[in-house]
Amino acid sequence: MENLHEVLKKEKYKKIKFKVTKTQHLQIKAKINGISGNFILDTGASNSCVGFECIERFELDAKKSKTKASGAGGTGMKTQISAQNKLQLGSWKNKDFSIVIFDLSHVNEALESYKAKPVHGIIGADVLLEGKAIIDYYNHYLYLK
Repeated sequence: MENLHEVLKKEKYKKIKFKVTKTQHLQIKAKINGISGNFILDTGASNSCVGFECIERFELDAKKSKTKASGAGGTGMKTQISAQNKLQLGSWKNKDFSIVIFDLSHVNEALESYKAKPVHGIIGADVLLEGKAIIDYYNHYLYLK
């Protein structure tokens, strides 16, 4: 059988490397509006997000949102949203990307308690579904179409 990379390359998938951190999180580099950051790849997160402290870093136009976030840090967390951004993971691009903004301090506090590096945000199922994601856990690659 052909190897996975060759099969997916023929299907026009883009290959993006990720790292497994000492906390067993999948960490991936991404660019938002041309600015690089470190993100957790989270198949259980419905939406991709960044912390409030990253609004200026990624040049986001943040708007109020009535949606409340919930996750490992609790429920009912206030959010903002930023639309029409550019997202890039490796050579895969989305030129009209909306991202949720909320308090990620609980995530980074947990990472730092394990002496792991903080992250700028989370890449969630919105990106994974749009890109028809395939995750090669063994070789540490994310494939997006």
